[in-house]
Amino acid sequence: MTYIAKPRLHHPSLEKNKVGYTRRDYEGKVSTLCAGCGHDSISAAIIQACWQLDVEPHRVAKLSGIGCSSKTPDYFLGASHGFNTVHGRMPSVLTGAALANRELLYLGVSGDGDSASIGLGQFAHAMRRGVRMVYIVENNGVYGLTKGQFSATADRGSVSKKKVVNNDSPVDLVGMALQLGATYVARGFSGDKAQLVPLIEGAIRHGGAAFLDVISPCVAFNNHEGSTRSYDHVRAHNEALNRIDFIDLAPEVQSSAEVIDLRQSDGSVMRLRKLHAGHDPTDRAAALAVNQAMQAQGEVATGLLYVDPAARDLHAALGTVAKPLNQLGEAELSPGAAALARINAGLR
Repeated sequence: MTYIAKPRLHHPSLEKNKVGYTRRDYEGKVSTLCAGCGHDSISAAIIQACWQLDVEPHRVAKLSGIGCSSKTPDYFLGASHGFNTVHGRMPSVLTGAALANRELLYLGVSGDGDSASIGLGQFAHAMRRGVRMVYIVENNGVYGLTKGQFSATADRGSVSKKKVVNNDSPVDLVGMALQLGATYVARGFSGDKAQLVPLIEGAIRHGGAAFLDVISPCVAFNNHEGSTRSYDHVRAHNEALNRIDFIDLAPEVQSSAEVIDLRQSDGSVMRLRKLHAGHDPTDRAAALAVNQAMQAQGEVATGLLYVDPAARDLHAALGTVAKPLNQLGEAELSPGAAALARINAGLR
């Protein structure tokens, strides 16, 4: 196998962001995925979003499970912290890391097999607990590493490359995230970078559990006629609910029939330009309804389905210490017998 390494030196004319990095500084190793794989487009969108947001790479912790999607953190943010967990267990490892150090930006990357099958319970509890993270599922509807069997998210009636029809009902991760309490829920398409990059930016800026389901066609096993996860099918049935813009120095939050301005935890304003009449992205029940209605019509709802601008995360719920655990001294970690006695008394 031939190993291809990217050059370390960059052209001096490359544009730098406010923290002194070029876009190339946010890249990782050369991808080993199939040419045309939608996952590579998602990696490119993550790179673009982090560069535009002036994120310092060493402040990012990226975690993944097992599968084609879980290989992708190797292809972006090469100077960031990284941890590849066992199959389906990324959310619990991320939760532990987030509790130990809240100063990092946590980016969890998973797949439809990793999250909707073996990791379904892990996914559910991360959403309901409000772990502050960006949880991205690269959803292609098949198991690409084991020759293209249907995954749990495959639509009923979808036809495989071998002409097998899927008769099982799909697991709708977007619907589950909405029901379980995620405070930022969106769906994107790897073939629409103009929509995907702002969705990732919004998830990074968000102050709670942000879930992003990205339809990402598998060119090897699920990009043929009859598939509901192919490039052609998604482009033909994609209905965007809104378009996101960000305003760093914005006036007072305002709204109109076509525009909704929502102030974010970092002080910026998310401006949602409505493309679907009647959809209110701050109404959880409405988001569930529009998602289910479009599914029944064979359409794919993309864009920001729901956001709670006043979201609280797990740290706020538990009242944890702000300082990372590895920076606490002995006096803070071992406060003495009197403090232990008060804790025990509170549990009686």
